[in-house]
Amino acid sequence: MKILLVYPEYPDTFWSFKWALKFVSPKASFPPLGLLTVAAMLPHEWEKKLVDMNIETLRDKDLEWADYVFISAMSVQRESVKKVIESCKKVGVKIVAGGPLFTTGYEDFEGVDHFVLNEAEITLKYFLEDLKNGCAKHVYSADQNPDMLNNGCPNQEAYVHEKFADLKETPIPLWELVNMKKYASMCIQYSRGCPFNCEFCDVTLLFGHKMRTKTREQVVNELEKLYSMGWRGGVFFVDDNLIGNKRKLKREILPAVIDWMKKRKYPFTFQTQVSVNLADDDELMELMVEAGFESVFVGIETPVNF
Repeated sequence: MKILLVYPEYPDTFWSFKWALKFVSPKASFPPLGLLTVAAMLPHEWEKKLVDMNIETLRDKDLEWADYVFISAMSVQRESVKKVIESCKKVGVKIVAGGPLFTTGYEDFEGVDHFVLNEAEITLKYFLEDLKNGCAKHVYSADQNPDMLNNGCPNQEAYVHEKFADLKETPIPLWELVNMKKYASMCIQYSRGCPFNCEFCDVTLLFGHKMRTKTREQVVNELEKLYSMGWRGGVFFVDDNLIGNKRKLKREILPAVIDWMKKRKYPFTFQTQVSVNLADDDELMELMVEAGFESVFVGIETPVNF
């Protein structure tokens, strides 16, 4: 099986950083971490290629090579997604779509053969099993009636019991698919979810209020993987709120990161996103600095929660 993973293009907005990137050699800020994680969940024997449209052009010959095109996107990439779908239909390649954009509104997209929604750790395995059996359904979702799941494959849509994934099952992203020289920073995810309830934010809709985290061994192994691939420089923790579980971060994760960074002579610098209550925890700030965090993006919309 030949799988082409396609990451649609960002428009000229905050998300693209295109104007800032003109002053440095990389073509994009970050690689598509979600697609690379999905790639690591696919059967090892399948052939896999990545086209990140933020650094290269998606060509017809790329699509013609593939048996399936996997697309993941956020809402800001909507227009590029539509063009990708049109290109796939033009050459007759089947499309599998997932990620935040489709999870919150897959009904808006015609021409997609299979939607694998919510978190891939939950729904992807059902799609892969049905695909193996020659009866892949149109929609795989964790949000609907679980009684509709039927591995005998007569139903058009399949739903699963689990709502949120256990991140201990999440594999290391398949970094071998990426040309790291094309990016300004690498990235890593430690947690999903947020304990707060800001009315404009869809993070809790997608990932819930309960903070789900990887183990310290997983975090260290992902850092080691980036190091072994030759990366030196910035690493962005993409968590929507890194400090959602302060206790575990302070007692387990940051001490492990500090030890690893010392062992490797500080090859990385870290950035992340946090809620403003970071400011009331001197111990946490000191640990983050010692671990190598140089900057944080603070959500100043959240003061009413404290």
